[in-house]
Amino acid sequence: MDISKGFPGMQGGLHIWISENRKMVPVPEGAYGNFFEEHCYVILHVPQSPKATQGASSDLHYWVGKQAGAEAQGAAEAFQQRLHDELGGQTVLHREAQGHESDCFCSYFRPGIIYRKGGLASDLKHVETNLFNIQRLLHIKGRKHVSATEVELSWNSFNKGDIFLLDLGKMMIQWNGPKTNISEKARGLALTYSLRDRERGGRAQIGVVDDEAKAPDLMQIMEAVLGCRVGSLRAATPSKDINQLQKANVRLYHVYEKGKDLVVLELATPPLTQDLLQEEDFYILDQGGFKIYVWQGRMSSLQERKAAFSRAVGFIQAKGYPTYTNVEVVNDGAESAAFKQLFRTWSEKRSRNQKLGGRDKSIHVKLDVGKLHTQPKLAAQLRMVDDGSGKVEVWCIQDLHRQPVDPKRHGQLCAGNCYLVLYTYQRLGRVQYILYLWQGHQATADEIEALNSNAEELDVMYGGVLVQEHVTMGSEPPHFLAIFQGQLVIFQGCNGDQREMARVVVTVISRKNEEMVLEGQEPPHFWEALGGRAPYPSNKRLPEEVPSFQPRLFECSSHMGCLVLAEVVFFSQEDLDKYDIMLLDTWQEIFLWLGEAASEWKEAVAWGQEYLKTHPAGRSPATPIVLVKQGHEPPTFIGWFFTWDPYKWTSHPSHKEVVDGSPAAASTISEITAEVNNFRLSRWPGNGRAGAMALQALKGSQDSSENDLVRSPKSGGSRTSSSVSSTSATINGGLRREQLMHQAVEDLPEGVDPARREFYLSDSDFQDIFGKSKEEFYSMATWRQRQEKKQLGFF
Repeated sequence: MDISKGFPGMQGGLHIWISENRKMVPVPEGAYGNFFEEHCYVILHVPQSPKATQGASSDLHYWVGKQAGAEAQGAAEAFQQRLHDELGGQTVLHREAQGHESDCFCSYFRPGIIYRKGGLASDLKHVETNLFNIQRLLHIKGRKHVSATEVELSWNSFNKGDIFLLDLGKMMIQWNGPKTNISEKARGLALTYSLRDRERGGRAQIGVVDDEAKAPDLMQIMEAVLGCRVGSLRAATPSKDINQLQKANVRLYHVYEKGKDLVVLELATPPLTQDLLQEEDFYILDQGGFKIYVWQGRMSSLQERKAAFSRAVGFIQAKGYPTYTNVEVVNDGAESAAFKQLFRTWSEKRSRNQKLGGRDKSIHVKLDVGKLHTQPKLAAQLRMVDDGSGKVEVWCIQDLHRQPVDPKRHGQLCAGNCYLVLYTYQRLGRVQYILYLWQGHQATADEIEALNSNAEELDVMYGGVLVQEHVTMGSEPPHFLAIFQGQLVIFQGCNGDQREMARVVVTVISRKNEEMVLEGQEPPHFWEALGGRAPYPSNKRLPEEVPSFQPRLFECSSHMGCLVLAEVVFFSQEDLDKYDIMLLDTWQEIFLWLGEAASEWKEAVAWGQEYLKTHPAGRSPATPIVLVKQGHEPPTFIGWFFTWDPYKWTSHPSHKEVVDGSPAAASTISEITAEVNNFRLSRWPGNGRAGAMALQALKGSQDSSENDLVRSPKSGGSRTSSSVSSTSATINGGLRREQLMHQAVEDLPEGVDPARREFYLSDSDFQDIFGKSKEEFYSMATWRQRQEKKQLGFF
């Protein structure tokens, strides 16, 4: 392949190549996310826009299947090196192993990765969208990053803690282990729907077994294919999640040659600083043995750069780490966000100054604070929801209860107390709230606990809509300071002498007995008012430089009592799911987004504190922690996302609704064999579940037309075979468009699934209305399908 001619690297997006006969060939976009175990792949991701918050560096991954041979590995390695040479230094290199991929790699493939057995057929058919004569069993695992692996078609493959998908071509049955949680079930179902839409063009029925006793018809089909289950299910294999404490174990090594020997010298442990990295040298950074970074200085030799992966592999072997340990190679000036955040500070000025001869120009822009309401990106950067002119209410925690503070004393806080500050403002015609939980340095543990419990009470009083921001004395965010209009005073201590000192200070700030005091000429009473003379910073206290760290989004969970995070790279609003607790790290603040169906809300603040405590960069524990609930996001949160749809969550069905509405199998099955082509259904079910759709006929024909797709009427009692035949004929012929468009659910014809009403159109009507075939429509992203259905009256 001539990379220089027609090379797609200059185009934003994802590009994938697969090893085939000692060379690399492109993978069609429709097959992205499918990986054959006997092959190797090269994946190139180029940012869509250089203005994206995640940075402008490209990512180049080399993926190795667990059954890949030496020839496939050699072809992929050589191809990756050629691509890297063509792309230049602004590329991050990754080595990935099947089942142990990096978060960056997994973030490309939503809703999950499919591992397929064997190798790709010689005709290079990666995914056949019209294939219905298929039987396979997929083992689905993972939380935010989901994977599905083909396993033996047997009950022996099942366990209590995971999800399994029995794929029979025209029927897909998702079996949820009794120990799986609601989030895992929902993620598994998202992957199941994606498979149906991508590989069957949307033309397959999906059934869900959440409780075997409540799904006898689906279980009858499963047993017809898998046989009767003997014995009890085994427990799931324990997860090997890497917790944050393990990730905090970071060591930096200097790698250099001494004569004919290669020397690896341990240089530093956290906290690491950027000046440890010298531009003429080569370094390895070991993060707890789970990931190895290689940093190449801009002046390091070409020989050293080409040996980066081999040196990393040698280091892994010498340390006794698993062969699948992830490797990331970064160049000086093109480091990934994950690498930068392993250091206490990181400044882009260093590399820029090296290029521009040390010149650094600051650009000052006059900001219109009034635009904060309509420009969330500006609000996020300034950490200001507005100019602080809204309504302010303050309570002091006394005797473990909240006591209102006189408005005249707003802004006068004592270091020995805790306070609740409720700020009310309007944004785009909607009333919104921020509740600040301010904690003094001298507050007791009981007072802090009372602060949190009183905040919960207030939140309940306001219907659970309060954004809660935990603020530590001395680390107040800009908006907190703004709401007191520059009149915030913090009194240290509460004994008699200190109270006297406080009165003196208040006299000074109230402009009574005003006195001008020059540095170096302070009268004795000046120092007495401050509690005595002591060392103080002599430099002017200007706003600190904001570290050039990119925002990062993580899914939070707990394993064995320790925090476990899964990062979503190149994140968007689509990555926020109602079952999630997500952590957004903007460096200056920690946001914890609470999905409305998340089950561990009370753990959120503790998780944020653990994240800061275990962060390899030695983060300040006083960093503000903000709790944000789904549907009540402030502009300071929304602004970190490229786009935001405030109506995104208004019409999504719950997992229970999907399960209750899943198709039921036939109550009497006359003939089901191990081959899907021989499935026959003698009659349709009538189990009384409102909204349940009957199993479509699994007739054995490989014809991909809709004539093979039959749905039953809504079940409300038993149906005769004649009524089924009549309904089937109506559906196969297509319902009239006026019966489906702009109709309320209760006005739809009997037997129509409200969530897929467009499916019942004839092919010609569908093409006329949507401007595309059903196959083309169901191959689109789910959000795009939903958008078109809304516009055309099918939602």
